[in-house]
Order: sequence, then C-alpha cells, then structure tokens
Amino acid sequence: MAVRLKDIARDLGVSVVTVSKVLRNHSDISDETRDRVLKRMKELNYRPNLAARALVTGRSFSVGLVVPDLVHPFFAEVAKGLSKILRKKGYSLLIASSEEDPELEQQELDMMLARRVDALVVASAQWTVESFRRIEEQKTPYVLIDRQFAGLAANFVGVDDEAVGALATSHLIEQGCSRIAHIRGPELSTGLGRLEGYRRALAKHGLAPLPGYVVMGRSVDNLSDTSGHEAMLRLLELQPRPDGVFCYNDPTAMGAMKAILDGGLRVPEDVAVIGAGNVNYAGLLRVPLSSIDQHSDSIGERAGKLALSLVESKTAVRPRTVLLDPGLVVRASSARA
Repeated sequence: MAVRLKDIARDLGVSVVTVSKVLRNHSDISDETRDRVLKRMKELNYRPNLAARALVTGRSFSVGLVVPDLVHPFFAEVAKGLSKILRKKGYSLLIASSEEDPELEQQELDMMLARRVDALVVASAQWTVESFRRIEEQKTPYVLIDRQFAGLAANFVGVDDEAVGALATSHLIEQGCSRIAHIRGPELSTGLGRLEGYRRALAKHGLAPLPGYVVMGRSVDNLSDTSGHEAMLRLLELQPRPDGVFCYNDPTAMGAMKAILDGGLRVPEDVAVIGAGNVNYAGLLRVPLSSIDQHSDSIGERAGKLALSLVESKTAVRPRTVLLDPGLVVRASSARA
C-alpha cells in the first residue's frame, strides 16, 4: 500500500498539515521538524501524488522554460540556474527548444499551457507580441529572458546589452585598436543593443566604424562559428583591414578567429578578438578567447525567483525589468599588453 501523509504524521506525532507544509517548503516550519519529516519520507520511500496535490492546490508545481537552442552553453547555464531555484521550492522544470522557429515556439508554449504550468520563462524567437497576449489571456505569469520586445510591458531578466557592446569595444580601444569591426547579431534586442553599445563606445573615444566594418554572416544560423568565419573573411578583404573585432557571441568569435589564423595572421597582434557569453573554450582553441560574461546562471536564478514571486502573489504586480551588469574576462585573444 502506498505511503500517505497521515502515515508519516502518525509516526512522528505531528499533524498532516505540518507534513504537507514541509512538502511545500513552507517558511513557518522549523529546520528540526523539516529534517525529521524528510528523513521519515526517505525511510518510507514516500512519493507525493502530484495529481492529487494539483487538484487540492490548483497548481502543478512546474515551470516551463522555452529557449531557442537547448545545447547552446548560454541557455544551458540559464536552465541550470533556474532549476536550482525551483528545486529549493519543490517545483519541477519543463524545458523545450524552439530552434529559433516562431511557429515551433508557439506549439511548445501551447503544450506547456495545456500542462498547466504555473509560470513560463521564455527566450523568445517571436517577431511580434501576439503569443504573449495569448499567455496573458490565460492568466499564466511569464518572465522573458535574454530578449526584450518593444511595446510589451513584461517581466524581463537579462544582461544590459548596450553595456555588453560598450564594454567589449572599450576594451579593444584600451588595447590599442583603432579600426574596430563588429560582427553583429540578429534584429532582436540583444543584437541591436550590442550594436548600439559598440557605436557608443567608438563615439566616446572619437572613433567611428569605417565603411563595411559592421557585418553579419550569411549562413542560415547567423549566431554560429560558421557565420563568424564567413563574416571575418569579408572583413579581412577590406582596406584598411580591421585591427580589432567585437563579435556578437562566443561561437561567432570562434569562427572569426579561425578565419584570421587560417589567413596567416596573428591573434591578437594583427587582429584582436573578443566575444560575448564567456563560455570557456580555452582548452579547445588555439588562442584562448576574451569574452563578456553575461552571468547566465544568475539570469536563470533571478528569473526563477521572479517567476515564483509572480505565482505566489495574490494581486497583480507591475512588470519588473532586471538588468545584470556584464563583466569583462580578458584572455589571450585580445591581451596585447
């Protein structure tokens, strides 16, 4: 016979309500009582009836995460940070990938809504806000990460993308670069913000992009190393050639470095390179890559805390924007001093 809450309560001499509160990580249970209950649950191999709990509480104790690319290190770290927060509160995490396809993203969102997730965390591939209007109609709280939408008042957690572009570009200038190119990202808030930061930093130092110095790769996946390689080959044909390049993300920077090195040039002596994301590929690269740290695990943690606060809130809450400051991580690809 399956172990029930009242069996555990009887064994420990506490109420069923107390045992139930332990399951829900309620704050008014002492550490001693919590430890006793959890220990007894483990001894009896207790497994909560999630369906029954959902019927009683009206919650599924699950949160959905939809991202463009499950294997991208940035989103993997976000998921790790998010899961860490949810686990502490007894929530499970459902994860899906949109593959940068707005239609597939909508299907995944609809599936999660059908599963009655308590909240959604989304790095969206959409070009319009209609999907989020539908989520709002169903009264499901959601948090956007990484990518914002103009005209949509929504909770958001991410890095300050203008600061990313400005920090990377300023670093190259400090290393003595004066002809700085940018391999840019897509027409999303991330790409546009980093481009603006790049331009702002150049202007601050009395510089401007030379003709053809802002490029995007021609490959289908414009965020990949293939894209960076294609774009860098075009930049290397320019006269004068760039002496520094800020890449939208680390995979793009990896492709750019390959093009530079394969062309018989040196990194950073001939062309200094910096990416964004700070996924440490040092053991795989001929030249360790400088990068901008987006604090991806912290983005996941902050998004998790915000999502749970929305679930717990008894009243409507004004949307919040949480912007994390980026950090500079200098490695050999840009360190000229």
